[in-house]
Amino acid sequence: MKADLVDVNETRKNLKIEIPSDVVDAEIDRVARDYSKRARIPGFRPGKAPTRVIKQRFKDQILHDVAHDLVPRAVDEALRERGVEPVDTPDILDVLVEEGRAMTFTASFDTVPAFDVGPYETITITRPSNRVEDEAVNQALERLRNRAARFEPVEGRGIVEGDIVTVDLERTDPDGKVDKHTDVTVELGASANPPGFDAELLGLEAGGTKSFTVHYPADHPIGELANTDVSYTVTVKGLKRRVLPDLDDEFAKDLGEFETLDALTTRVRDDLEHEARHAADRAVRGDLMKQLAARVSFEVPQSLIERETDRRLEDFAGRLVDQGIDPRKAGLDWKAFRDAQRDPAREAVASALVLDEVARREQLEVTNAEVDQEIERYAERTGRTPAAVRAALEKEGGLSRIYTGLRREKSIDFLMARATIAKD
Repeated sequence: MKADLVDVNETRKNLKIEIPSDVVDAEIDRVARDYSKRARIPGFRPGKAPTRVIKQRFKDQILHDVAHDLVPRAVDEALRERGVEPVDTPDILDVLVEEGRAMTFTASFDTVPAFDVGPYETITITRPSNRVEDEAVNQALERLRNRAARFEPVEGRGIVEGDIVTVDLERTDPDGKVDKHTDVTVELGASANPPGFDAELLGLEAGGTKSFTVHYPADHPIGELANTDVSYTVTVKGLKRRVLPDLDDEFAKDLGEFETLDALTTRVRDDLEHEARHAADRAVRGDLMKQLAARVSFEVPQSLIERETDRRLEDFAGRLVDQGIDPRKAGLDWKAFRDAQRDPAREAVASALVLDEVARREQLEVTNAEVDQEIERYAERTGRTPAAVRAALEKEGGLSRIYTGLRREKSIDFLMARATIAKD
């Protein structure tokens, strides 16, 4: 067998392979004999049709089977001889196979060249402060107050900012289509209200009716409404005002587990500090990944970028499904979304390549016990047994992802222990 390795670029390789004609003919004969045993040919007893007839009648199928058998073995042998490891299954191109001739084809694939990750000690990361200001605590308490608000009916006055209004509504769109809705709840000041809609309601009392037109600006986020006029007729049926509880010990007790406002405030501050620490951890990790990605001097293999982009889209679509949203009806420009993911995907792939190289150089290994622990943690989160989780992973070929993920986490810990981390 002849095999020539051609560099397309630093990461893309073409392996041009030629398999001798005698090997090809022997495989054709073997496959033809298998067909002969099963074939039913008019004029011949089962299994007695001449090989020549079998080859003529089933030529395309036989040649397909020959290529299917010979190509993977030839590619594996050529890759082992040259010590080359593709990052994905090679693409097989230009297959030529005929009886009496050498078989030729090209295996095209991406690989990762050897590279220097650089000194670990030069990694410098600034950790954001997890200090929580009093203003943030006050804002969190105000959010709790707003969630605990009650709504009281209002009589004897018109609508003011902040009121909750019940209306019957008739809407005429730019095409003249009329929609009618009853008992619609409108909170004045809500960001989802049409532009200028709230101002038209101010001063109206229960029983009042008003017709008006709203102009949607050219930059309105709903494209079909941008730069259009929509007419409304609104009849007010009732008003309510938001009443916030006093921020005192009674309010804290109403939340269920606090005796005093001070105790509630302490819990709020503790929760905010916990969130701030996690946000700082994520920021440090993100900064590390960016710096590692910058250490990859070659063009990241496109196949890896495509795979990571696919993973990101599948993950996002999965989150939509979890929220009860059909991804096909979400109104998203999926092509634009995919294009927007390419740069983040490239950075994620590049940083992962560095982590893998660090693990290789520093001989960071993952034990079976560590994999078992990770499976147990996942099983506990999903309410399944570890055996069921392992069986599913083995069926899907997912155990290798567990090993890879844990090994990369070890690389991160290794690098963080040697990096300079300054506090903001």
